[in-house]
Amino acid sequence: MPVPVPRQRAIPAVESGQASQPASAVGGPSGAQSDAGAPRQEDTVENTTTPTNTTNTTHNATSTTLTLLLIEDDPGGSTVVPELLDSSGKPIRVRTARNLTEAERLLTDDVHCILLDLALPAPGRTGDGDDELAPLKHVLELAPRHAVLALTASGDAERGAEAVRVGAQDYLFRDELDGRLLSRAIRYAVERKRSDTAERRLAEGKLRAQENARLERGLLPTPLLDGSSLRFAARYRPGRSRALLGGDFYDTVRTPDGTVHAMIGDVCGHGPDEAALGVELRIAWRALILAGLCGDQLLSTLQQVLEHERADEEIFATLCTVDIAPDGRRAGLYLAGHPSPLIARPGRRPQLLPYDNNGPALGLLPGARWPRMEVELGAEWSLMLYTDGLIEGRVGDSGERLGQDGMVEMVRRQLSQGLRGEELLRAAVSEVRELNGGELTDDVAVLLLDRGGA
Repeated sequence: MPVPVPRQRAIPAVESGQASQPASAVGGPSGAQSDAGAPRQEDTVENTTTPTNTTNTTHNATSTTLTLLLIEDDPGGSTVVPELLDSSGKPIRVRTARNLTEAERLLTDDVHCILLDLALPAPGRTGDGDDELAPLKHVLELAPRHAVLALTASGDAERGAEAVRVGAQDYLFRDELDGRLLSRAIRYAVERKRSDTAERRLAEGKLRAQENARLERGLLPTPLLDGSSLRFAARYRPGRSRALLGGDFYDTVRTPDGTVHAMIGDVCGHGPDEAALGVELRIAWRALILAGLCGDQLLSTLQQVLEHERADEEIFATLCTVDIAPDGRRAGLYLAGHPSPLIARPGRRPQLLPYDNNGPALGLLPGARWPRMEVELGAEWSLMLYTDGLIEGRVGDSGERLGQDGMVEMVRRQLSQGLRGEELLRAAVSEVRELNGGELTDDVAVLLLDRGGA
């Protein structure tokens, strides 16, 4: 005698559609059963060595076979579930529950579709006496990821249509069921549910992306230059994929005494944590400038902010800050491990400002000092502050980096072509990207201040 081989989980008879069901109720005119032809008992164990009908093959392919959960309070009554076949001709497995409590127990991950009789009462609910769709709402709460078909009386199309508006994928008339119609409805409901789920996730993803974009745009600074004759332009390109903000940061503020303060900085790394820290440093810089701090006192306070807010002691930030005198002809320069700005003046080649007294990056040395360098600007000039993402891109197949000298030559050529302001910055970032042979891996921020002749 063959030895029965137990499944990993015993299937109750009601789950397999056998308990208290006459053949006509589950098999239609042909008498085909809707699940394994196991003996009628409270719990059955499948015997894989005993010849069975085609539905036993369904059990052996549950990973690829559709499963229907029928929720019907009178399985032996008017509802007839004929033999169901999926699109490949395989039988669709049917489980039967007499009530919603039993349905909750049978609602496992391998169920693809639920066929719900709308006449079924909803258990444990109050205030639903006049709500004909209470059972459906209960099922939708219970199984938000499953396709649901509503079963209603013939001629009650209004109730069926309302069921679809509430959340069912389709509705069927109880007295008009046949195997072909129901099989097609199940496949349609499953695919529609998948499509609806994918569309909802896409919409949610777009909404999150839009919210993140608005948030990141809001974190970019608006320069405070009211009353200044200087022209301002900026260009920002994060290295992080599909992001608007990276670890680079910049700002420009005119204080009541007429001095224009400009700053650009770079937090090491270019992920969301670095972006958040860059925003904190920018906001702190603006607040400290408006409070009247400058020089070592300003940079020491920013270092304290960095040390307090950073997630790791290895995190540091480079910074370049410039204060331009009210007459626009002189400036003070502070460098904290940051590349020196570029200055361009009429009739002279662009060049880098002095960087011999470059101090350490913020967050590296406790008690560090940052000397101030006096710079003569002249009557007419363009001052470009930038982060190292602009100079560390590769140049073609040579593997060499553009570097500061390459950047100076590139800007000289673009200025000779008549490019100025935003147009100049756009061209500079685009050319650096082209020289690199594709997207830059590091964040790029460029800030430009222009003063016309006077």
